[in-house]
Amino acid sequence: MKITPVNTRFIKWLSAEEMHNDSKEWLIDLEFLNDEYLFFEDLIKWNTLQLIDFQSYSKSKEFIEILSNSKKTNDKLIELVKKHKKGLEVLVDVKDEPKKEEAYKTEHKTVLVLFKNHLKEHRALKLNLFEILKKIKKTEKGKRIIDVE
Repeated sequence: MKITPVNTRFIKWLSAEEMHNDSKEWLIDLEFLNDEYLFFEDLIKWNTLQLIDFQSYSKSKEFIEILSNSKKTNDKLIELVKKHKKGLEVLVDVKDEPKKEEAYKTEHKTVLVLFKNHLKEHRALKLNLFEILKKIKKTEKGKRIIDVE
């Protein structure tokens, strides 16, 4: 994943310890999202026929592709955060390298923005999936009630 500079003047300055803690928290959150993706995949597998009945095949396929792309982005972010975390030594070593230190801080802010945007997109994806499944379950419940009567 390529890091593009982001205007981050509004983000406060952080110490090396705070940046290290941020990176650890990001990794925990991103790894948890990987577990959620597995759960979403299982939900889709368990409800494949209902999903196709509920909406067109192309819409279902498009949603699955969006889910797959989001999972790939998550994996790339995990690698990016791991790489970023390893680069922290620039701030804690004895050498005084202001340009490298400033570049690291800028990268940290950029990774933060990427992480926050990914979480926002993930929440929207999750909300969309649950809305679709909720409608499917309501439709199924209605069909079962009609079949019983």
